Amino acid sequence: LHFLSAHLNPKFLHTNSTSHTWPFGAVAELIDNAYDPDVMAKQFWIDWTRIKGFDCLTFQDNGSGMTKSRMYELLSFGFSDKQAVGGHTPVGMYGNGFKSSSMRLGKDTIVFSKTRDTMSVGLLSQSYLESIQAKHVVVPIASLRVEDAARLQNILKHSPFNTEKELLTELRAITSISSTGTRIIIWNLRRVANGETEFDLSTDRYDIRIPADACEVYKHRGVTQSVPEIIYSLRAYCSILYLKPRMQIIIRGQKVKMQLISKSLALTRKDQYKPSFLVSSFTLESLI
Repeated sequence: LHFLSAHLNPKFLHTNSTSHTWPFGAVAELIDNAYDPDVMAKQFWIDWTRIKGFDCLTFQDNGSGMTKSRMYELLSFGFSDKQAVGGHTPVGMYGNGFKSSSMRLGKDTIVFSKTRDTMSVGLLSQSYLESIQAKHVVVPIASLRVEDAARLQNILKHSPFNTEKELLTELRAITSISSTGTRIIIWNLRRVANGETEFDLSTDRYDIRIPADACEVYKHRGVTQSVPEIIYSLRAYCSILYLKPRMQIIIRGQKVKMQLISKSLALTRKDQYKPSFLVSSFTLESLI
């Protein structure tokens, strides 16, 4: 078992999450991590489930997975070694997206990952930090083997998975669709004033939506027409997330039909911008 310790006040996890005012923006950060060229995921699954009484959002990809050291980097603050691969530039470069986005959606997150040779699990949990009265952020990270998944007491005690067998079951959920990949489970989801989660999960069984009354917020920001579907439907939002989709997204068991925005516009125009200083007789040196 390995503990990642960062000299940050635990309250920073919540403060950092407020950079996402819109929940779908936080979801997009998690999708981006799987979309990046070092992961090479071809498919990404988003779902909702209940685990031991907890409403949970699950995110899973069939990418290359993470070793314990790579998971350490994912859960560290300010670390990023992403590089472009074959012209595919990674989306996030500052090492903060996963932490801010997962904590925006819920107080607690557990990450399972499998490479060809290793299995690892990490816990980023505000509830855990509150329980142990931590003075700074502590993240338990462990490597697992099917034969001997040992020394996991902090993760077992402070997550919905209270036995080694349950942890291994989640890891096998990865191998049920791919030999490698990563599975993220977020619980203690953010709730609204009436105590319900901020998502509407019943209107469309194949979508995750924001309730209509919550979308009124966008009408007060100068939007005079009806709220666009991409504002309240995760399925609609994901369909236009990338200009050049390289990864299939599946929401609650149904594939998202990607839209190529450049091909769906009724009228297009190309223009070439040339800064005025390029045609000026002044040179940069003459201006200094």
